[in-house]
Amino acid sequence: MGNRLSKIYTRTGDSGTTGLGNGERIEKDHIRVESYGTTDELNSHIGCVLACDVPDNIRDTLTRIQHHLFDIGGELCIPDHVVITDEHVSWVESRLDELNEDLPYLKEFILPGGNMACSHCHVARTVCRRAERNAISLSRVESINPVTIKYLNRLSDYLFVAARVLARVCGDGEVYWKRSTSTDFS
Repeated sequence: MGNRLSKIYTRTGDSGTTGLGNGERIEKDHIRVESYGTTDELNSHIGCVLACDVPDNIRDTLTRIQHHLFDIGGELCIPDHVVITDEHVSWVESRLDELNEDLPYLKEFILPGGNMACSHCHVARTVCRRAERNAISLSRVESINPVTIKYLNRLSDYLFVAARVLARVCGDGEVYWKRSTSTDFS
């Protein structure tokens, strides 16, 4: 395979447009660009989780998910391009079920935090929800693979459960929200 990028800067985007994978140029603030940009941001946050000491099963799953997110970015960058299938969604669901199996039932809301791996996972989860919202917004104006939206929805659930697991194995446990019962803020 030849070099994909021989020069990092091209100056072609200096006017506020960017090129899609099919050669079309669109505005950099177009919802399509926002959508694949947020997917890239999500992938970077998952990289932060992987920079922490995490169990092998979570590491292996998140690494594979990073590849899926590159595929999703390609789908969103190339109109009418489809890579993600129902099998991808089923795979995430099975990883989710495996992680959730040993967790206690939730009785309280969980605050993001607890340790570095867990915190990064919560950030990835919230960015994943934004990626999903952006994909939905894009689907209202242009055709995209509907399975991609399902995948992102399941992925945010997986990241939530992974954060719960990481709170236990990498730290002191989950941080639960407590309703304020006092008006004293001193």
